[in-house]
Amino acid sequence: MTTAPSLPDDAPPAALPSLLASWLEAQPEPHILFDRAYRIVAANAAYRGQFAQGAPVVGRTCHAVSHHSAVPCDQAGEACPLARSLHSGQRERVLHLHHTPGGEEYVQIELVPLRGADGEPRYFVEKMEPLRIAQGRSGAPGMIGRSAPFQALLELIARVGPSQASVLLLGESGTGKELAARAVHEASARAARPLVVVDCASLPETLFESELFGHERGAFTGAHAARAGLVEAAHGGTLFLDEVGDIPLTMQVKLLRLLESGTYRRVGQTELRRADIRLVAATHRDLRALVAEGRFREDLYYRLSTFPIRLPALRERVQDIPLLAASLLERVAPGRRLALAPAAQRRLAQHPFPGNVRELRNVLERAALLTDGPVVTAQTVERALGFDSPAPAPAAPAMRATLRGIENAALRAALQPGAPTHAATRREQARALGVSPRTLYRRLRALEQEECEKMIAGRA
Repeated sequence: MTTAPSLPDDAPPAALPSLLASWLEAQPEPHILFDRAYRIVAANAAYRGQFAQGAPVVGRTCHAVSHHSAVPCDQAGEACPLARSLHSGQRERVLHLHHTPGGEEYVQIELVPLRGADGEPRYFVEKMEPLRIAQGRSGAPGMIGRSAPFQALLELIARVGPSQASVLLLGESGTGKELAARAVHEASARAARPLVVVDCASLPETLFESELFGHERGAFTGAHAARAGLVEAAHGGTLFLDEVGDIPLTMQVKLLRLLESGTYRRVGQTELRRADIRLVAATHRDLRALVAEGRFREDLYYRLSTFPIRLPALRERVQDIPLLAASLLERVAPGRRLALAPAAQRRLAQHPFPGNVRELRNVLERAALLTDGPVVTAQTVERALGFDSPAPAPAAPAMRATLRGIENAALRAALQPGAPTHAATRREQARALGVSPRTLYRRLRALEQEECEKMIAGRA
């Protein structure tokens, strides 16, 4: 934040506009000045245009204008930077959802206290920067969510994004690690440069070095021309190593050299090349366990995990399922404007989703294909979820024999004279038993064959 001008010890409130209004107006980002009671004393044009839509703001509380709330943020489920600053005595940074003309948007807030002669904060300057990497509404690009675990994830991304620190994204498969990597990239000064994705799990060991670092002509059979690698393609930008736990041990030392020195060699070349990259890695594996097993270098692990971020599983952010579902339905069924019935939303919230957001997308795509009207019902969601249910296991031989014996005994009893289902003809018997004549004949033949086998076995 640009340093705010100091406040004279004897400055009366009436003098504040003349002292700070010109400074606030010079700032391109939305800024406000408010007192300990949350009352806005001054606001620049950027704030008025983005959050107040031209309405007067001076004298109103910051939470009423930015959040449309009658109570401060910490009484409405969000962190209050003023309350934090009063507790810490320092500037504070938080992530909030603010109302804008385009709907609710995530905003990074940085608050600086202005102290009086007694050393106590008298006023606060607050700077707001939209966080473009995520949204709190459906249908928006990027990451979507409103739950507390999701907001905690965003806050970490917003903090580490502008730095050069290596980031290690941890979490179950399907939690959106590539989206998070893109968010880290877009929050950095490298956002205008490439984000190059390397799927480590899909690269065979024999081609890994060539794909990552490139090769010279004739370096190996089939290398008919020199070729730049993915590291070279990411120069100036971000290199994202997805499923980094699958990198072969022989390559890990070369990757470590790249991260520590910024240098590498193409296959078949002795000359060192330099790469200006920021590294983001991701894995669903327990890298520390792999280190203990000798399958992952300990020095590389510590180099990758400068700033580890764990992505929450979908079952930990159930509150986000309606937002995610609405957005995913727009993607899997474009132009149809499908909506989830309330009961369908409740059924989705009850499912554990071991495959996380990827599984949710599959379920919704099936549900869309099974839906003819504009509303996806709970019954349709149940049917879509059932596609992943395992097929019933075949009955064990002993069980099948037991069931066949019970059925045969029941059939003999039903055909005994005097039984309610006894009749003069086979057709009448079949009708009484509720089966077709063909089925009855087939069962009788099987019964006769079983009796014969028992008789032969007894004579033997």
